[in-house]
Amino acid sequence: MKGIKIFLLFSIFCFLSGCCGVKEVCRGFLGVSTKILEDTRKGALKKDFSGDLETTHKKIKDILKTEGAYVYRDDLARHLIAFYISEKDTTPVGVFLSEVDKTNTRVEVSSPSTYGKEFIARIVFGSLSGTIKPGKEKGKIDAKKTKLWGK
Repeated sequence: MKGIKIFLLFSIFCFLSGCCGVKEVCRGFLGVSTKILEDTRKGALKKDFSGDLETTHKKIKDILKTEGAYVYRDDLARHLIAFYISEKDTTPVGVFLSEVDKTNTRVEVSSPSTYGKEFIARIVFGSLSGTIKPGKEKGKIDAKKTKLWGK
């Protein structure tokens, strides 16, 4: 009887501790995992903008829609927008938002691809600051063929 209780306790422990891993594996299989974006966040390109968190979030979603990006996860509670550069270019990119104060928001662009990260950062940062107008290359985004950061 004691052996059965220990086995059941061990089984429950293994099941509960493995749930997160199973969920992430399923998300990765479906192509909607954000783990790689969270892992590469430490190397993200960052810039602060005036505006509250929700307004900045909406502006970024509008910019991405105009550019033809494919958003696969929009999580306002986690302050994350995860997307592919386009329907043809499935380079994952994430935009993380954090509140600096009530009137300023930090925008971080993260991606395992340096080209994708720099390309999207240029578009998002330029559009939010008003130095570029989004939508010139709608649906024709190819990060590898685009001149980045004046290079």
